[in-house]
Amino acid sequence: MADQPQSRSGGPTRTQAKRRFTPTDLVAGLTVAFIVIPQGLAYAEIAGVPPVRGLYAAALPAIAAAPFASSRYLQTGPTAMTALLSFGAVTALATPGTDEYISLSLLLAVVVGLARLGLGLIKGGTLTNFMSPPVILGFTTGAGILIVFSQIPTALGLTKPPAGLATRLPDALSRIDEWSLPAIGLSVLVGSIVWGSRKLSPLIPGVLIAVAVGVAIGTSTSYSAPLVGAIPEGLPPISLNLPWSRLIDLIIPGIVIALVGFAEPTAIARTMATRDRERWHASQELISQGFANLASGLSGGFPVGGSFARSAVSRLAGARTRWAGAVTGLVVLAFMPVAGVLANLPKSVLAGIVIVAVASLIDLGELLHLMRVSWGQSFVAWTTIIATLALAPRVDLGVIVGILVAAGVHVYREGNRAGVVAEIVDGTLNLRPNGVLFYGSADAVGRTLSEELVANPDCEHLVIDLSGLGRIDYSGATMIRQFVQDAIAAGMAAEIVNIPRHAEGLFARTDT
Repeated sequence: MADQPQSRSGGPTRTQAKRRFTPTDLVAGLTVAFIVIPQGLAYAEIAGVPPVRGLYAAALPAIAAAPFASSRYLQTGPTAMTALLSFGAVTALATPGTDEYISLSLLLAVVVGLARLGLGLIKGGTLTNFMSPPVILGFTTGAGILIVFSQIPTALGLTKPPAGLATRLPDALSRIDEWSLPAIGLSVLVGSIVWGSRKLSPLIPGVLIAVAVGVAIGTSTSYSAPLVGAIPEGLPPISLNLPWSRLIDLIIPGIVIALVGFAEPTAIARTMATRDRERWHASQELISQGFANLASGLSGGFPVGGSFARSAVSRLAGARTRWAGAVTGLVVLAFMPVAGVLANLPKSVLAGIVIVAVASLIDLGELLHLMRVSWGQSFVAWTTIIATLALAPRVDLGVIVGILVAAGVHVYREGNRAGVVAEIVDGTLNLRPNGVLFYGSADAVGRTLSEELVANPDCEHLVIDLSGLGRIDYSGATMIRQFVQDAIAAGMAAEIVNIPRHAEGLFARTDT
């Protein structure tokens, strides 16, 4: 047998380290499972489906993602962001909690999976670059606010909150006489346990401790606020019986979620790969996430994604290979036949867990910093926040608004940044455009060139020097060609010099 490749130190290479299952992967997977089980129940509530669906979304999807993952730390499963995106897409088609709604959530997961799988196969990972950091910042902040709003009624012990996310807080404030002090106290206690454990060490199972406390209170006291209730025990139901006739209704939101929801695992994997000086492939991760969503849709779950918090815990707990995620899924799978033990878990516990989990999404500090350093990018972020809140529950549309606004700001900024340097040498008018010459700046640069000709009527020789341009697109090149042709038609000797190599083909038709 050929020798295994070795590092210079004599140990296994990093590629091997990513492939060989180690005992620490078992520890990491088990640790994350203790977190994702209660989180899955909570995120299912956000997605508008029964709590057990969160367990389904945490089991087989994590197992399906592992063989194809690029990052060894990325933990795939239910997340607050994908749950909110799913709720927004499906609630426009059906009433949350109904059989129709649940079946559409399953189909949406399949659509998201197919979209990510397709993008990964065509190496489409770079498409996530269209979501600039200000767009992501604005969307995550707006989504975080909506998620907190959605959990406040449950944290207060209220039943039957309105379906609209943005209206849940006003509704809760109008029902003060229905607030449950035990539920409020338990929410605060749970939030303190989870937050405090994170401050001490991410490896402390604060979520598990909070759930244990909640189950104990719900079982041994006369707690009167809503409980999770009976949870079906048994393995996930595998089925192809989905509402395929409604597929057309979910294609657009599914593609949007496939891209928007991939921003979080992209940030996770890139950050951790950078810290460990390892390669990471966005398109490969798209394939991984695609299979995870397919598994979720076919096994009773809802759209899934990568969790930053759980991935960080996996890394700290000693994960060495991508199989740590599979261990997490297997542990959840093993827990499901006894999931009924959580029936007496107060829902206010889940609300407290979610509120603490999503608090980090609301980054007001970064928003204020952005306002100080860039008005344009700050405008993009705040517009995305407002659009996300205003368009709720269709929060996916808020992202589209943000992308369009970001593109508009970019065009405006680049269009006004380009300029022209004019110089007369021995009767020759030298005009040197600078900046970026593209469709957004071509008209302004063309007007400036014309103004320089008008200001220098005695010059009979014109030289357009393109050495100061960083990029030229077809629109910009067309404008320059037409300008030179017009100058020649007016009796001037005109030429274009120092054409950048990338634009030589665009000027091949120039007749100077």
